Amino acid sequence: MKIYHIPCLQDNYSYLIVDESTKEGAAVDPVEPQKVLEAANCHGVNLKLVLTTHHHWDHAGGNEEIKKLVPGIKVYGGSIDNVKGCTNQVENGDKVSLGADINILSLHTPCHTKGHISYYVTGKENENPAVFTGDTLFIAGCGRFFEGTAEQMYESLCVTLGSLPKPTQVYCGHEYTVKNLQFALTIEPNNSRIQEKLEWAQKQNQDGQPTIPSTIEEEMETNPFMRVDLPELQEKVGCKSPVEALREIRKRKDNWKG
Repeated sequence: MKIYHIPCLQDNYSYLIVDESTKEGAAVDPVEPQKVLEAANCHGVNLKLVLTTHHHWDHAGGNEEIKKLVPGIKVYGGSIDNVKGCTNQVENGDKVSLGADINILSLHTPCHTKGHISYYVTGKENENPAVFTGDTLFIAGCGRFFEGTAEQMYESLCVTLGSLPKPTQVYCGHEYTVKNLQFALTIEPNNSRIQEKLEWAQKQNQDGQPTIPSTIEEEMETNPFMRVDLPELQEKVGCKSPVEALREIRKRKDNWKG
C-alpha cells in the first residue's frame, strides 16, 4: 500500500491510496480533482473510488467534477451526511476493498458533522494500517463541534479512533499542526513530547514539508483532546470527567487567539 498526499486549496490535504500489485487507487476528499488525477497519472494509477469524509465543500466539493473526469468512479460517503455526488452510502462497519490487498473499513466519527466517516485502511500484513480522519482528528487537535456534542467527539476520538492499533498512521484533512501544538502547550506546558513535536513541525513547515502522517500512539502522547482520560489533564482544566475536559479544552481552543 502506497499513500501520496496532495496539498489542495490553502491548507487542505487530499490523498491517493494505491494498491501496488494492481495499481488501483482511491482518492480521499479530492476537492481539486485535476491535481488528484495528475498524481494518479504520474504514478500510473487507475482511480476506482472516492472516499469522502464529510459533506463540507472543501472535502466533497470536487466529487461531481471527478465523476465527469473518471466515468464510472464510485463515490463513497456517510449515509446521513448528504455528501455531494455520493454514489455509495456507507455506515459504521461497512467494508470496501481496493485492488488485491487493500481493505477499507468505514468508521462513523460524528461531531464535526453528524455523518462524518473516518476510513481505516489495511494493506499487506507487514504494513502499518492507516486512518483518514478528515476533520474529526487533526494532528494534535480536533474539528470544531459544528453538528455534534462533546460526548460524540469523545466517543469518536477516544473510543473509536483511540482503540485503533497504536502504529496506525493518521492522515487528516488540514495542515494545522503547528498551531495545534502551540495550543496544546497552553494546556500541558511541561509535556516534553509536545515541545519536541512542535519544534519538528515548525522545521517541516519552514522546509515546505507536510507534518502528516502522525500515529495513534503519537496522538495519545501529544493531542490534548485524546488525553482527556488522564486525571492529571482533567485537573489542569478544572474538570472531573473526560467529556467535561474535552468540552472545556474545545471551548478554550475556540477562543484562543494563538
